[in-house]
Amino acid sequence: MVGSKDLPPSTTRFASIFFHNQFRAKPQWPSPDTNLSGKTAIITGGNSGLGYESALLLLDLKLSHLVLAVRSQEKGQTAATKLRERFPKAKIEVWLLDMSSYNSIQTFARQVENLLPRIDYVLLNAGVRKVDFTIIESTGHEENLQVNYLSTMLLVVLLLPILKAKRVLGAAPAHLTIVNSMLSLGVTIPNKNGISLFQSFDNPRNFSAVQQYNLTKLLAHMFLWNLVDYVSADDIIVNLADPAFVKGTDLLREVPGPVRMGMRAWGAIAGRSPQVGASCLIDAMVSKGKESHGCFLMSWEIHPFAAMLYTPEGNVLRQRLWEETLTELDFAEVRTILESMRA
Repeated sequence: MVGSKDLPPSTTRFASIFFHNQFRAKPQWPSPDTNLSGKTAIITGGNSGLGYESALLLLDLKLSHLVLAVRSQEKGQTAATKLRERFPKAKIEVWLLDMSSYNSIQTFARQVENLLPRIDYVLLNAGVRKVDFTIIESTGHEENLQVNYLSTMLLVVLLLPILKAKRVLGAAPAHLTIVNSMLSLGVTIPNKNGISLFQSFDNPRNFSAVQQYNLTKLLAHMFLWNLVDYVSADDIIVNLADPAFVKGTDLLREVPGPVRMGMRAWGAIAGRSPQVGASCLIDAMVSKGKESHGCFLMSWEIHPFAAMLYTPEGNVLRQRLWEETLTELDFAEVRTILESMRA
């Protein structure tokens, strides 16, 4: 199998990649005979935007059990009510999950372990795009970094042994898909020579309203590169998927008014519909198999990681990030969990 790590780094200009991804790539939909009856899926941030559209597509494929993991119980129940009206035969639940809180993530993982007899698909869609520098008091980290990277990777590691243990005999491995972005391909790491990468990310002097979100997506590439050394595709298939620039989502809610209006106008012209954007995520979870394990999927195809990861400097930074991440998450015994997965 040829994965993202095995492909040569892309030498295509970012503008050309964007143009192809946004305008030339053709949507790929699940096979007409795809039937998810009896299967269970979890979607974080599933009450709106791409998460909600992904829920619709899964339920259209006759998914039996859906868990919407959301920060707001009220918004989650509103979304669940609409979904239940359209899909009365499906079991649809709303569980609380605050991705800015390590305690909430650990509680959610225990709930998954204790209450779900099987899990076939997990879509980690919850994320933020903060344009103002904000520190999460409970962790001391900048909010984009905390939610999009640190908290997401904690949830990934906590779910791995649960997904492995709950695999139904004879069934395909569970899929765990993390929403990513092609914007990761054109970003650099600030103050990469600092003593601590996280300290540089948490420093307001290094904060860029434009680049911080993109940076967190690059960090996911770096983490996944190492993670697959611990996780077999026979147990869980883990991948990253880019839905491209999609109009009508809530991701721009933190962007200042004039900029948001401009981006929405551009989205109306060039943006993918939420359904087409969500199809990228469903493709990564439902249609792609073991060949997608440890891969970055863009335009419904396996794509190289960010080019800097293939360089000697990128290798050093990747190892530094891996160690800093495991140290940050030591309270949850992530090293022990990862070693147990490899064993």
